[in-house]
Amino acid sequence: MLQSLRGELRVIPVKGLPEVREGDDVAALIAATAELEDGDVVVVVHKVVSKAEGRVVRLADVVPSAQARDLAADEDPRRVEVILSESARVVRTRPPLVIAETRHGFVCASAGVDASNAPEADVVVLLPEDPDASAARLRVRLRELAGADVAVIVSDSFGRAWRQGTTDVAIGCAGLRPLLDLHGERDPAG
Repeated sequence: MLQSLRGELRVIPVKGLPEVREGDDVAALIAATAELEDGDVVVVVHKVVSKAEGRVVRLADVVPSAQARDLAADEDPRRVEVILSESARVVRTRPPLVIAETRHGFVCASAGVDASNAPEADVVVLLPEDPDASAARLRVRLRELAGADVAVIVSDSFGRAWRQGTTDVAIGCAGLRPLLDLHGERDPAG
């Protein structure tokens, strides 16, 4: 477990990665292009992980349910069916918008199902099955390949209620504590 970030935060993008496909070794792609050091935190967007893990769905293979057709409005009901299948529960709808809780416990638009940056048209990308396990596998593999003890975060962009834009959220991690519990501690005001 990494104990310190040594008081410094630098964001260094990994450039030159190819389009990731199912079965690709994401850690090998990162290790080949990044100079990793002990204590680094590697953030990998979930779509890279999901594509490598085969978490993509061809809409041509989806048969929409009546519920999906009702919620779809002008959207593709097959995409809505995938959203419903990836949801633990639907929190709110305003067709075609579906706010859902994923099986991971995230409450987000479309249960994380996304067509942007999909490998081809008529394909949607799902969240990793277990983002923490994905991060742990990447961490072990990066240590094997780069010889560095790094932490790994798998991230996704979430919209924010009543706000424009998105924010990146850690949906999985390995090698660091994701939460700092300060319950019962004193703050500067008491």
